[in-house]
Amino acid sequence: MKTKKFFSLLPLIGITMLISCSQSKKKEDTAAAVVAKVKVNTTVAKSDSVEKTATYTATVKADVINQITPAVPGRIEKIYVEIGDRVHKGQLLVQMDASNLQQQNTQLANLEKDYARYSELLKVGGIAQQSVDQIKTQIDVLKTAIKNLQDNTQLLSPISGTVTARNYDNGDVFAQQPVLTVQQMNPLKAVINVSESYFSKVKTGMPVHIKLEVYEDELFTGKVTLIYPTIDANMHTFGTEVTINNSDLKVRPGMYARVTLSFGFGESIVVPDAAVQKQAGANDKYVYTVENGVAKYNKVELGQRLGDKYEILSGIKEGDVVITAGHARLIDGTAVEIIKE
Repeated sequence: MKTKKFFSLLPLIGITMLISCSQSKKKEDTAAAVVAKVKVNTTVAKSDSVEKTATYTATVKADVINQITPAVPGRIEKIYVEIGDRVHKGQLLVQMDASNLQQQNTQLANLEKDYARYSELLKVGGIAQQSVDQIKTQIDVLKTAIKNLQDNTQLLSPISGTVTARNYDNGDVFAQQPVLTVQQMNPLKAVINVSESYFSKVKTGMPVHIKLEVYEDELFTGKVTLIYPTIDANMHTFGTEVTINNSDLKVRPGMYARVTLSFGFGESIVVPDAAVQKQAGANDKYVYTVENGVAKYNKVELGQRLGDKYEILSGIKEGDVVITAGHARLIDGTAVEIIKE
């Protein structure tokens, strides 16, 4: 009798156990869901006024470079300067052998004596006008030749600048290389290759900021002085020449420079730098936002770094809730709990 009663209760016991198991499973699932939430800090992406700039790299060059060279080969009598010397316009730099010049000067003196004598004879009818004219022509031709010899015997600096190369010693015979190189040090210039998209925005006279690796955070000034008229079909850039003010002579040709152009101010999305993450093994940047309690992955395009913030060009919008801390355990779709805003 007891056995029959036991078997009759089996279905009820089974149902009770199933209900109990189901309730226990729900509790476990709820607890697991609570445990799975990742705690994060967030902030709101805001729009702010940002200076629109573009930065390019370049090598600083002298604005003017002169190769000090005679027109014809000859022996170098004396070089008066060394590398690094500052020189002024019109300063004597090199004395070439002057023997040929001396011969020409002697010949000119003799012709001028003949001309004076012929002129006296012409007055008394002792010589024809044609003879006087011929000797006058010879004198004019010789004076031109002497002027050319003087220019190539005493080599003067055509600019004020600095001697940056010396290729000969006293007594050497000039062949092909310039005797000296003189470079103008103020102003200097840099040629940057600007993106085609800025072609209509770059104007001559635009101010620029220059940073040099050797001087860390010191800022130098300059301006756009020349815009190349064509676009490079392969790179889709155009050359832009920037003149650098170098009155204190701190900048030198060959220095590595970062040249920044400013295109005014505009509105951009700005987020803390802690919100921006880098994709491992790639150069992609991304930001996690929070939507309906879960993390959402957003690939973004960065603009400028603005102190402890980044300008965001694309990928998120104003008002998005972005995660600034707690990224380590996040993937797209992870449930999150905001603990600090």
